[in-house]
Amino acid sequence: MPYLFTSESVSEGHPDKVADQISDALIDYFLAYDKNSKCACETLVTTGQVVLAGEVKSEAYLDVQDIAREVIRKIGYTKSEYMFEANSCGILSAIHEQSPDINQGVERRKKEDQGAGDQGMMFGYATNETDNYMPLPLELAHSLLRELSAIRREGKVMTYLRPDAKSQVTIEYSDDNKPQRIDTIVISTQHDDFDKDAAMLKKIREDVINILIPRVMKKEPKRLQKLFNDQIQYHINPTGKFVIGGPHGDSGLTGRKIIVDTYGGKGAHGGGAFSGKDPSKVDRSAAYATRHIAKNLVAAGVADEALVQVAYAIGVAKPVGLYVNTYGTAKVSMNDGEIARKLEKIFDMRPYFIEERFNLRSPIYSETAAYGHMGREPKTVEKVFNKGKKNEKRVKVELFPWEKLDHVDVIRKAFKI
Repeated sequence: MPYLFTSESVSEGHPDKVADQISDALIDYFLAYDKNSKCACETLVTTGQVVLAGEVKSEAYLDVQDIAREVIRKIGYTKSEYMFEANSCGILSAIHEQSPDINQGVERRKKEDQGAGDQGMMFGYATNETDNYMPLPLELAHSLLRELSAIRREGKVMTYLRPDAKSQVTIEYSDDNKPQRIDTIVISTQHDDFDKDAAMLKKIREDVINILIPRVMKKEPKRLQKLFNDQIQYHINPTGKFVIGGPHGDSGLTGRKIIVDTYGGKGAHGGGAFSGKDPSKVDRSAAYATRHIAKNLVAAGVADEALVQVAYAIGVAKPVGLYVNTYGTAKVSMNDGEIARKLEKIFDMRPYFIEERFNLRSPIYSETAAYGHMGREPKTVEKVFNKGKKNEKRVKVELFPWEKLDHVDVIRKAFKI
């Protein structure tokens, strides 16, 4: 019997995402000036206020206030009527030295013996229902908000848009787990004040359906364009007026959107957030590594869908276990346990080797902090830190390296495909 599955996304102006982006900007700055930095940076945002907290071990000195303001400005909180504005918000820093008890468990005489920065389990997931091996409901939810943000920044149409927004997409699947159609789309977007609420609601609804949706459709492959239909249920700003938003409407905290950051509720999640953590924290680095395994496994044709789990003890390099679930879609004559054991021989999951495999001690994290850490396009860019200042630094980095399909041939050879 057909079933429905739903995923949500939030924009870069959502208060939790504002917090994530500030935390990851701090990580990038620390790594740009000292690649051996150990950081765990948390951010709280609320009306006119930013609070920074966390533990850091680094040779770098940063103007954390300036970095936070730069992030807020880039997101688009630049007007006083937003009640949260880059130049005027208060910023309090309570960042202090990392605990030596934690650090002694991570650093070792031999780099390859580097211990995990914490205990826990991390999951990676992939499915062949989209070109980037991500679940379709989440991919569309992200696409809607990325395009809405692009429209806001262009400033040509929908000129009433403000930075905060949320989306939700419900897909109908067939008995054999194939997407059939889009059932429901929910969009809630912050907007300027209108004289008449009813006229405002009507205008936003028309613009979402007639401007946003066609732009999103145009960017999708033809097989996914067919899923859009005239029977879609639209809920556009269903609560009505949405003028008060962002950190003024809701406080925001680092790490509160972990399902948006990963797979939209598909697969599984170990519970650890990513943003604000350097790669010695396996919550982050091992989640990227398991996504890399799952994506290459599915792309190689071993299975149509795959979930990969890895788990660690704090201070111990070797994982306590690697688990694979192909949901009965495996194309090879092996059970999931046998698949996992073969993958253990291909991928070294000790923290040091994960860092080296993806060059994770690079300032590549700001870009992950909105619209998902997974399913993004790997690319090389030059990033500039402290632009125009005496300590300006330019760094060429590769973004989203865990999304590369660079082990497909290795996996096919190992599984004799």
